[in-house]
This record gives sequence, structure tokens and C-alpha cells, in this order.
Amino acid sequence: MPKNPPESMQHHLRQRLNRHARERWPYVDAIVVHFRAGFAYVAAELPGEQTVPLLRLRFSGVLHTWGFALYLAGDDSYRDDILPSGPPAGSPEEALDRAGDLYLGALAPTIRVPAGLVVLVGPPASGKTSFVRALIARRQIDARAVVSSDEIRAELFGTSPTEAETDAADARIFEERDRRIVARLAAGRIALAESTNVTPQARARLIAIARRFNAPVTILRFNPDVPDLLQQYTERGRTDLTTEDVRAYAARMTRDAGADQLRSEGAITVHDVPGRRQATTPAEAAAHFSFA
Repeated sequence: MPKNPPESMQHHLRQRLNRHARERWPYVDAIVVHFRAGFAYVAAELPGEQTVPLLRLRFSGVLHTWGFALYLAGDDSYRDDILPSGPPAGSPEEALDRAGDLYLGALAPTIRVPAGLVVLVGPPASGKTSFVRALIARRQIDARAVVSSDEIRAELFGTSPTEAETDAADARIFEERDRRIVARLAAGRIALAESTNVTPQARARLIAIARRFNAPVTILRFNPDVPDLLQQYTERGRTDLTTEDVRAYAARMTRDAGADQLRSEGAITVHDVPGRRQATTPAEAAAHFSFA
């Protein structure tokens, strides 16, 4: 009979899977792993004591490479499958992504966002604008709730692109953005700040405005994998940035816009918005949220 991996390896696997699940499916209470005869049986625990079987991993003797079988709910069995990258064996996180996208995505609860300031945080081409357009198309928010620095730049300097890239132009754009946010928060309405906001300095200016009106701050993070981000950047045909610029934004996002960091700055809640990595369209992502 095949042997289970050592206890230390079992513990390491549980840690890896739970850490990955917290990033991908924050509404999952825990990933539980039971070992039997050289196999690791993986399930998700959901609120309400619901358990969802997901997959079976086969120990190969190597910490980072596991065989993969997908749980089949129809006959309560497991079938060997391939990972998203193609091979039949690989990292446990890849296997969890494959099973989680099938069984966990549809279980996401609706996230209720209170009236106040909503700050989008993400690199260029990470999906922020597409998400906002989906919210408007689905009539989940009023288009007037969206305060976009890019749109303000176009309004003020649409016929003068060279002038729009000066420090003076930036100051004027963000003064106008702040004015519009103040007007909405003063009236008790939601204001959605759409810009990259990947630096603490950019967010501090927005959060300070919210505090003036005792308005809650909700942050929505857009943090795709770098290959997905670069592919989206290429598809959108942007000419104002280089791929190195996009990579730099992504690195800054990783360094300065983690969920714990954002909460420490004053956000009451931080939510990751699903995207291409989760095989989720902007409209599907928008359906996860409701706005007061």
C-alpha cells in the first residue's frame, strides 16, 4: 500500500492550500485535507458547516509535484484530470485552481458594499474600467457615481494630449476628482474612485476625504497574474504605457497594496475582484457585488 507523506509535508500542503484559497475564494472557511494510502483528499469548508469535496492529490515523493484527480459529484468518485497548464501532475495550487473554478466560483455570496467611498486598486489593464462598465450596464451603480481620473483628463485636455501629461495638468485633474468625490460624499451618496491607486500616497488622499465625512471606505483589488495582465494590456492596444511600465505597476501592487496593508490604511473591507485567472467575465464579476 502506498505510504502517506511525512507529517511535516502534510502540514506544509495544508498551509499552502489554505493560503492559496484565502486569496482566490475568501468566503471559504478552510481547505481540509485528509490523507489515506498515499492520496490527499481535499475539500472546502463553507459557512453553515457545508463541505464541498474538490479533488484528490497523489503523492509522488516530491513536495511540489502531485498527481491530480477531480472529484465527480455525480457518482461520488475521482477521475484523473489534467492541470490548467496541461500536464497531469504539478503544483497543488494549480490543482486547487482547476477544481475550485468548477465547484467554488458559483458559490460566491453577494458582497454588499455600503454607501461611502469605493476605491479601485489595480495596475493599468487589470480590468477596472471593464468592471465599472459592467456595473453601469447592469444598473448596479449610477454612472455619475464613478469618478475616473482618466475621464477627467480627457474632459479637460482631450484636444491637448501633450499638455495633459504635465505636473500642472495632474494637479488640476486630481483637484477636480476630489471635488466630485466631496460632492457625492457630502450628499450621502456612493463615490467610486477609478484610477490605479497602487501607492499608499494616492490612497491616503482619498481616504482623508472619506474621513472628513465619516464615510466608510471599501477597496476593490484587481490583481491578475502578470502574464494575464500583459495579455490584457496587449489586447487593449494601449500606447501610453510600455510593458515595463505595466510590470512596474504590478510590482508596486504586490509590494504596497496587500489586503492587510489596505485595511491598516483605513479600509473597512477589502475585496478581490475575480477576472481572467478565475475565468470570470466583467459582468460575472460585477454580479458578485451589490451597492447601497
